[in-house]
Amino acid sequence: MLSLFLASFLFFAIHAFISGTQARAVLVGRLGEGAYMAFFAAVSAGALFWVILSYRAAPHVELWADVKGLQHLSLTLMLIAIVLAMLAFSTPNPTAAGNEGALARQQAARGIIKVTRHPFLIGVSLWSISHILANGDLASLILFGGFLALSLVGPPQIDAKRAAKHPEDWARFAAQTSWLPFAAIIQGRTKVTLAEIGWGRMAAGVVLYFIVLIFLHEWVFGTVPHPFD
Repeated sequence: MLSLFLASFLFFAIHAFISGTQARAVLVGRLGEGAYMAFFAAVSAGALFWVILSYRAAPHVELWADVKGLQHLSLTLMLIAIVLAMLAFSTPNPTAAGNEGALARQQAARGIIKVTRHPFLIGVSLWSISHILANGDLASLILFGGFLALSLVGPPQIDAKRAAKHPEDWARFAAQTSWLPFAAIIQGRTKVTLAEIGWGRMAAGVVLYFIVLIFLHEWVFGTVPHPFD
C-alpha cells in the first residue's frame, strides 16, 4: 500500500507542483521547451505506470461494504462525468492547451463553457468520486483520491496562468463563466440553453456512457461496473 501511496503522490506532485507553478518556467528556461516537454511526459508516464502496477498489487482493505445505493449514485455520477468529457472535447475552450487564442473573442465562453470553464476536470472529479464510492476499499481511495485532488487544484492553477499571460482577455472571459459549475449562471453573469450546449453532443456522451458501462469496462478492466443482473 505504501508503494501505491508514493506512486499516487508522485503523479500528483509533478502536475501540481511543477506543471502548474513557476517551477515549470524555471525548468523550461534551463532545458528548453522541447526538452522539458519530453522530460515531463516521460516522468508522467513512468509515474502513471507505477500507479497502475501498485494498484494491481495492493491488498484489498475494505472501508465499507457494497451498498446498492452507492452503486446507483456512482453510476449517475459516471453518466455526468462522461457527458462532460464529451462536451469538453467537442466545445472550444480558452482554458485548454493550445486554444488560448480563443480568449480574444468577445464571447469566448460558449455552450458548456458557460456552465463551467473546466468541464473535463469537473468530469474527472466526478469520475474519481464515483469510483471511490463504488469500490469502497483503501487502495481505490488512494488511487482515485489522488486524481480527485489533482482535478481540484488544476482549475485555479490554469486560471492563474491564463490571467497572468492574457490579463485583459482573461478578465472578459472570466466574467462570462465560472470554475464552479452554474455559479456564473446563478449570479446572472451569463445565460445558456441546452440547445447551445448541444443536444447532439450530450446524446453522444450518453451513448458513450452505455458503451463503456455495458461493453468496454469489463473488457478492459475485467470488472462489471453495474449492479444489474
